[in-house]
Amino acid sequence: MRWTPAVLHRHRHGRVQCVLCPFRCSLKDGETGLCGVRRRSGDGLQTATFASSVRHWDSVERKPLYHYRPGAPCLTLAAPGCTFACDYCINHRMSQYGREDSVPWDAEPVDAEDVVREAAARSGCVAISYTEPSLAVELTAALAESGRPLGVEVVWKSNGFLTPEAVDLAARHVAAVNVDVKTLDERDHRELTGAPPGPVLDALTGLRERGVWVEVSTPLIPGLTAGPDTLRPIARALAALDGAIPWHLVRATPAHRRTGHAPTPVAALEAGVRTGHEEGLRHVYVERALGADGRATRCPGCRTTVVDRDVWALGQNSLEDGRCPRCGTRVEGRW
Repeated sequence: MRWTPAVLHRHRHGRVQCVLCPFRCSLKDGETGLCGVRRRSGDGLQTATFASSVRHWDSVERKPLYHYRPGAPCLTLAAPGCTFACDYCINHRMSQYGREDSVPWDAEPVDAEDVVREAAARSGCVAISYTEPSLAVELTAALAESGRPLGVEVVWKSNGFLTPEAVDLAARHVAAVNVDVKTLDERDHRELTGAPPGPVLDALTGLRERGVWVEVSTPLIPGLTAGPDTLRPIARALAALDGAIPWHLVRATPAHRRTGHAPTPVAALEAGVRTGHEEGLRHVYVERALGADGRATRCPGCRTTVVDRDVWALGQNSLEDGRCPRCGTRVEGRW
């Protein structure tokens, strides 16, 4: 493990306070924050996240991002650590480093310029995913700054648990983000993640206001978040921001501390799609369980299919400068 200087901290009452996430850990010298990957060193803060446990190519559709550069290849990294402790996390062997003693450090240092050159060679982007990318905000900034001259952008798959200060910084460097909105219910969100839900919606709003392309994912966990009492408030809140926000409904599969639980029934996913449309969302997606129809983007004007997708890959993009080829209606996105 290699510790490097970190940003987003301040001195407060004789301690160094991290202002990256809303926990705002106030640290004595040598103490590590709740995330396990940021620590105080002297009068400053250090991060262990200039590193990655993975480095592989996949498609932007897998983030999932459906309205950002369809078909773009993504060189994907994952810096260990997370601000949440989700009991269903399929990536817990990376994300829960520092929170669970059984999770070892397995990341290698990252050379940002080398990553960007590899991405540029394939006209791709760089994604930080699987763990919480906001904890790697220093790496994100280095990648974005190296990538700008080469046309390489950085995208995130994030839990959205950011302070306003972190939103301001991230918005300068992140082109697109898929944010998990698991539930807006305080008790259920704390049970799932160990954190309150309010900052997530605030960060989502702040990123959009600063020009970042935002899509949203919600896991449908049977018995907890798969029902209308969870989904309708989320759909309503997103539609109040903008009915064009793409909403991805994610089928939960048994993992981590929920091993043995049943996966999300198809009927619950179908009902979630109806709920999203009823509340005014124009683009509601299900990645696999509903087949190609669940992944298709339709023109909000004439309902023509303008983008069809395979699983984790682009099928065909029929848009012409972001507009429907049949009626000319603009489809919101970064095409």
